[in-house]
Parts: sequence; C-alpha cells; structure tokens
Amino acid sequence: MAKIYLDPGHGGTDSGAQGNGLQEKNVTLAIALKTRDFLYRDYEGHSVRLSRTGDQTRSLNYRTNDANSWGANYFVSIHINAGGGVGYEDYIYNGSISSQTITYRDRVHAEIMKQVDFNNRGKKRANFHVLRESRMPAILTENGFIDNAGDAAKLKSDDYLNRIALGHANGIASALGLRRKTGGGGGNTYIVKEGDTLWSIAQAHNITVSELKSLNNLTNDIIYPGQVLIVTGAVYHTVQSGETLWGIAQLYGTTVDAIKNFNGLTGDTIQPGQRLRVK
Repeated sequence: MAKIYLDPGHGGTDSGAQGNGLQEKNVTLAIALKTRDFLYRDYEGHSVRLSRTGDQTRSLNYRTNDANSWGANYFVSIHINAGGGVGYEDYIYNGSISSQTITYRDRVHAEIMKQVDFNNRGKKRANFHVLRESRMPAILTENGFIDNAGDAAKLKSDDYLNRIALGHANGIASALGLRRKTGGGGGNTYIVKEGDTLWSIAQAHNITVSELKSLNNLTNDIIYPGQVLIVTGAVYHTVQSGETLWGIAQLYGTTVDAIKNFNGLTGDTIQPGQRLRVK
C-alpha cells in the first residue's frame, strides 16, 4: 500500500503569496483536495494523508515530521508562485538525493504538463525545508504565478484547478506505479514494461496506435516502464461539484459535443455524482 503525503502550502496565519484577488493558501488547498479525490477516484492500492484539510496553520517542521512518522512513500508539496514570472515549475532537493526522487519528479512533471497550458519553466532544484527534511522522495510544485494576471485567471477557474489536480494525481500514480481502477476512471489498463512500444501495446490489445494515444491523451510516442495506460473500453467520469461539461472535456482531451452525444444530453446541465461516458 503506497502512502502519499499531500502538503497544501501555507495556511492559517500564513496566507502565502497574494495577488489578483487570490491567496496562495486557498488555491493550494483546493488543488490538494482535488488531487486526493482524483487519486481515490481513478486509482487503487494507496492511502493519502494531507498536512491540512482546512485553513490550519502548519509549521514546516510539522509537515515533514508528520510525513516521516507516518512512513510516507512520496511527499508532494503544492504551491503557487509569485515574483513577476509566468508558468509552472517544480523542485527537488539540491543536495544528495536518490535516483528515485529524480524519476518520480520527471513523471509528475510530464503528467502535469499534459493537462495544463502553463508556460513550462522547467525542472529545478533548491534547498527547501520540505525537500531536505523529508525522508522519502519529495517534490515541490509551483503552479503558476499569483501576481501574473494570465496565470491568476486560470487559478480562479475551478475547471482549471481540476486540470492541475488531475496532472498531479496522474503523475503521482505513474511515479508509484498505482493500479488504475476499471469502471470509475475508465477502461482496462496496461502497465508499461521495459522494451514496450506504443505499437507493440496497440497490437497486443487489437487497437491502433492513434486510438491508444487518444485514450491516454498522449501527444507523442514516449512511454516509460511503470506508466499506466488505458488500452480498451469506454472511459467514464463521475461529475464532481462545480464541474462543467467544458472542463470535463478538457480533462479527457475530448469535446463537449462528443460527451453529449455519448450520454444523450440535449443541454449543458450536469449534476454532481452523475456518471458520464467521456470516450
């Protein structure tokens, strides 16, 4: 059972960065809660613990001590940037680290960039407390700049926060090799093995490479061992509070019209808990 520790940055008396009517502590909490929900919705074989689930004040020592004592397998600290830049970046410790930390970071970075259209500021290293003092592989993500009007507009959109969270969830699952649920997240799955190619996987499951890429929102032919791919079957999504058809279509790389046609919808109204076929 993999243990995932999600750390929404700041909280309580520490608001974090502020700008364009947003406070970092509120946005990071929303992303973390959504990431937790996507992990439980789409994957199995794991448990999730958060450093906070509300507007609590948490010291840096509390966060790492809590993750260390729990025996977490991965520490993911979620933040929003500030300082005049634009886009997404992530960090791992700039001291001695395991190769696993680098591999995990590469997979999380890749999955987040599949979901968002933030400017890609790259993979970086720093001497941050949560990266240095955690005893397990750790990453700190910086999801846009709160003081940039363009990034802030995205962070004000619940649909866009879903995209950020889905990228985190898929990246964490890929890093830890979590099994994708069938039915809820959609379809039968295959875990990529050393030496596999998209062509060989497609042949083994009687589909085309184009279909395989479409099912998994792949924009290129790069795959890696441990990656979980949907290989057959319809893909379904359970509607969460605040979601729209447009936002769901964006999550799965499809269109609103396609979702409406699959489900016989004549309008744009959907309800929390409703199960929709999306592919």
